[in-house]
Amino acid sequence: MTSEFSTLLRRLRREAGMTQEALAERAGVGVRTIRGLETGERADPRVTTVRLLADALGLSPGEREDLLAAAVRRAGGESRPDESTGEEGRPDDTTGRPGPDARDAGDADDVRDAGGRPGSALHETLADIAEQLAQTVAARWQREEEQRQVHDPYPLPVRWQPVAEELTDHWANIRRLPAGGTHGPMDLSGKLDEIVGVYRRIPSGRLVVLGRSGSGKTILTVRFVLDYLKSRGRTEAVPVIFSIGSWDPTAITFRDWLAAQLTRDHPGLAAPGPGGSSLAAALVETGRVLPVLDGFDEIAGGLRRPALEALNATTLPLLLTSRPTEYAAAVAETDVLTSAAAVELTDLALSDLADYLPRTTRKARGGALPTTAWDPVLSELRRRPHSRAGAQLAAVLTTPLMVTLARAVYSDTPDNDPASLLDTRRFSSPEELEDHLLDNFTATVYRPRPQHLPDSGPRRTFDPERAQYWLGYLAHHLTRLDTPNLEWWRLGCGLRRSTRTLVTALVICVAIGLVDGAVGTLFDSLEYQLADGLAAGILSGLLFGIAYWFMVAAKNAAVEPSGVRMKIFGREGKTRRGPLRRLAIGLLCGLVFGVGYGFVRGALNGVLSHVSLPTVLAVGLGDGLIYGLVFALAAGPTFGLLALFETPLDIRSAVNPVSLLRTNCRTVATQLLVWAPAFGLLVGFGSMAVMQPMAAILGPVVWNLTAALKLGVISGLGGAVGYALSLTAWGQWAVFSRLWLPLTGRLPWPLVAFLEDAYQRGVLRQAGAVYQFRHARLQHHLARAYGSARVLRRATGPGRGTVA
Repeated sequence: MTSEFSTLLRRLRREAGMTQEALAERAGVGVRTIRGLETGERADPRVTTVRLLADALGLSPGEREDLLAAAVRRAGGESRPDESTGEEGRPDDTTGRPGPDARDAGDADDVRDAGGRPGSALHETLADIAEQLAQTVAARWQREEEQRQVHDPYPLPVRWQPVAEELTDHWANIRRLPAGGTHGPMDLSGKLDEIVGVYRRIPSGRLVVLGRSGSGKTILTVRFVLDYLKSRGRTEAVPVIFSIGSWDPTAITFRDWLAAQLTRDHPGLAAPGPGGSSLAAALVETGRVLPVLDGFDEIAGGLRRPALEALNATTLPLLLTSRPTEYAAAVAETDVLTSAAAVELTDLALSDLADYLPRTTRKARGGALPTTAWDPVLSELRRRPHSRAGAQLAAVLTTPLMVTLARAVYSDTPDNDPASLLDTRRFSSPEELEDHLLDNFTATVYRPRPQHLPDSGPRRTFDPERAQYWLGYLAHHLTRLDTPNLEWWRLGCGLRRSTRTLVTALVICVAIGLVDGAVGTLFDSLEYQLADGLAAGILSGLLFGIAYWFMVAAKNAAVEPSGVRMKIFGREGKTRRGPLRRLAIGLLCGLVFGVGYGFVRGALNGVLSHVSLPTVLAVGLGDGLIYGLVFALAAGPTFGLLALFETPLDIRSAVNPVSLLRTNCRTVATQLLVWAPAFGLLVGFGSMAVMQPMAAILGPVVWNLTAALKLGVISGLGGAVGYALSLTAWGQWAVFSRLWLPLTGRLPWPLVAFLEDAYQRGVLRQAGAVYQFRHARLQHHLARAYGSARVLRRATGPGRGTVA
């Protein structure tokens, strides 16, 4: 049965001179959908579909409103939960724009694959995955908000106001009006619990939140994600927070970077998706992820302009936070963020401090009225706001960061009196006051406390001075890498590439030397095996070091954590890394390693036998050829075998730094259990099979079953150890974070416990699979203090801070 909407849509289409097929193609929906809407067979048109039709028809603002009103009346006057109507009848969909990514995900007939065929099954699969992602994101940030004590006793007020017009795009673009459409600015002012409502009123779905350091931008993004997820419909995009400061737009595209970050924090999304891409890439490409980009100002200075240009090359809805100065500088170099509205966070008022600070500390005993240690300070700020002391402190306590630091130093520590903040002889400027709060924050949170969390066991205690030194090194490490993300697998990347290579080679040399010496005593005398273990360790360290240099260090890269797990029985799916590709890689690596190992070993034996140089070279080349064949024929099948046992992680899996480390440790352990016996057996039997044919070519070869067994056992164990330490993320963690950096005093020996303790104390925060400092300001302060301590230590000699 036809309706007002059906009649109006058919009339508008005919007036535009379009067929149903032409309208379907231009709007990006199915022809069957158009027919159903015009005949009345489809009685519940979605608002997002109606908007796409209006864009395709080129309707005027009045005609658009008439069409939308008719659609709402046809559906019974109510929109679906996931398509609330915003200002001027504009649908608050998650895409906020026409085009492929804006197709109505709720209408299965509208979703088509690359070949134009209906994609309802694909849609449902991705919708289920997005729903699982939403659940894990909500759980993660709910825990993080609780950990940061945002609601203790209540969230600090975060408010905003419109910014200067030169930092926003044209309002016609923001409102997504057709050509010729004009309209004035929108009122976007609000406060923390209104952020989702404000965002939904923006037709383009693009918002920039500016605020100076510590003004509450990160807290706002967390609240935005949690509130958005509470009202999110099944077909809406999932808001995900990304620390954009780690993005290099000159090295990777924006969408690829989003997919990589999703995979890092949700390893299950690395599983193959439609068209051979990963599930993470499929979610990004189909508009099922709403990027919440925190920290545009933390992008390296020379990369902000290309970053903004790359963002303007997309029409993805997003929320972006930045400090005003850095964003304004990038805008001056190129342009504003296309179709984006912008707001700026405002300072806290004295009334906010008066409401908040007294509730964070104990009441003073005695007196007719309950008072706190903050009351005299707040009274001084009210009575003498223009005094030097009052003006300085008022200027400092205008951001949530400084207020929470003041709370930690004075409210949570009864022995400290906040009245000292008014001492102008001690603090001659606001900057000195801020440095004082930053300096004392770590000392305060590391003060000895007898209590601990229920069921958590006794809390570790760390000396405050040593803790600050170790935190300073971590901050310095992040500053050198120019990233806010503290990734456990990159802790060695702050060292020079030559140092990384030498340390890796040294650790492998010692490890394989010990393996060779210990196992070899089962076959030969102790004296011979000590010499053989020394030679094997040096040769293996040298060759693995060379391989590490070319595969990792020369690229100034890090070995990334594995996105798969090893499951020998009952595999649940396939990974993208096929066994044939791994077989080829194994053959090549085994050949190179075997030739090098055999040549050096043969040449060394020739030198020890005091033969002529030509004979030494001939022996070396012969042994190199033999060992090259043996190791190639063993390494290739072994690498291929590993690929057969790899299975994707669970799609619902979300990680934190410790769980990712443990997962990779288990994966590497399982790989070694497969690698060592498989490689050892192939080397042992392969050597017996290769020796006889090679003897016919090279002459007599001394070889027997005992020698083959010894080579197989040592090669299996030694090869597994060398591979794990040099070419896995867990091995690099063990080499640098568990050995070298603690040995040199830069980090503590119980590093995992130290990082988790810093997180529990509020110095660090978790952002998916990585740690970050509580605030960039704290990171920069600790890095600067560490640099000063290094200069002082060089001048005076090693001090207490270097003792691990």
